[in-house]
Order: sequence, then structure tokens, then C-alpha cells
Amino acid sequence: MNNRAKIIDGLKKAMEFYRELGFEYLPAKIEQKRSPLTPDPCPLPLNKDIALQALRDEIGDCTRCKLSRKRTNLVFGEGPHDAGIMFIGEGPGRDEDIQARPFVGEAGKLLTNLIVKLGLTREEVYIANIVKCRPPNNREPDEEEIATCMPFVERQAEIIKPGVIVSLGRISAQSLLGTRISISKIRGRFFDYKGIPLMPTFHPAYLLRNPKDKWLTWDDMKKVLEKLKGN
Repeated sequence: MNNRAKIIDGLKKAMEFYRELGFEYLPAKIEQKRSPLTPDPCPLPLNKDIALQALRDEIGDCTRCKLSRKRTNLVFGEGPHDAGIMFIGEGPGRDEDIQARPFVGEAGKLLTNLIVKLGLTREEVYIANIVKCRPPNNREPDEEEIATCMPFVERQAEIIKPGVIVSLGRISAQSLLGTRISISKIRGRFFDYKGIPLMPTFHPAYLLRNPKDKWLTWDDMKKVLEKLKGN
């Protein structure tokens, strides 16, 4: 077997291994499916603040999926363009829908306390969600809704380029990593997300229902701090 054949054989085995773990891969020349209502990305301006505002303007008064029908406000995300940590949750809840800000309800209070425990303030981190409109009755967003909104959160991460992304909960982690593995099995270790270290951990809403697992999330956050200090 020549070197080329060995490389191809090795790649095939590696892909089979990751498929067994639940990760999904696409051939390099095949574009990932996009919603027909989701525009192609525009070139990013050099200034990050301008780039984020341009992205917000592009989203506009979004009606690209059915979540827009019952929302009060679109929740774009908030934080500095040079944030070291970017938290990405699932989607807005009732309080977030009213205030047009991410994580302001009870789960938001817990997230804020966690951020403070890290020695930071909310103003020093960036907070966003996989979908930007509240799913009715706080249900999980469906695959179509996630696919429609994902290009926008992807571009937020591309603009900000944080030192670490923290995905909060199953929906966030699975959407960003392209896997169906449960959050309990992937939390606590780093994955690569387009060159950015990504740490999956439990969603604050889950921790409100299961306070015994708060220490696990804090253990995850200590790893995040160590990663940032090493950058």
C-alpha cells in the first residue's frame, strides 16, 4: 500500500470511529444544508463592533422561521466584541422574550452568579443562544428552527473569536458539535469548534432543577479558566 492509500485508509477509519460516537461529518466539497430563507454570509467588516451591528441589521425583524410568529422580541445576544468567554445557550425564555436580553430570568441569575464566581462580570462576557426567538411554551427548538438560526450564532462566534466557548445544555452542545451524544457524556472536556476551544456544560435551568450537579459545572468552569490563562 502506497502512502496515499495509507492516508486515505486512515481517514476512513477515523471517520468511521467518530460516526460511531455520534458525530456527523460532511465531505469537504459538499456544502452544509442551509435554510432557503437564510442569506449567504456577507464579508465581515474589519471592526468587530461594526461587524456585529451589521449582522444584527442583516437579521432585521426576522421572519425566517415560525418562531417569529409568537415572539415579543428577537434576542440577538449581548456582550463586548473582545470577550474572552462566549456563553451559548438554547433559546430565550419568557423573561428574555420580554426584555430582549439573554439569560435574565431565574436561569440567568444562576449564570450571572457563575460568571461572578469566575471573577468576571456579565459585561465582560458575551452571551447568546442557538435560536434568537422564544419557542412557544418554552419547548425545545426543532431542527428546522435551529438550522435557520445557526448561521447567525456561527457568525457571532466568528466575529468575536473568544478564547473559549461555553455551550450551555444539550441543544447548544449538540448543535455546535454536530453530535447526538448526551450532555452528561460530553461535558467537562474541550472540543474544537472552528479553531476555538468549546466546553460543554449543563444549562443553568437544569441546575435549578438539579442543584446537586452545580459542582460539576463549577468543575467545568475551572477548566475554562485554566484554558484562558494558558492562552
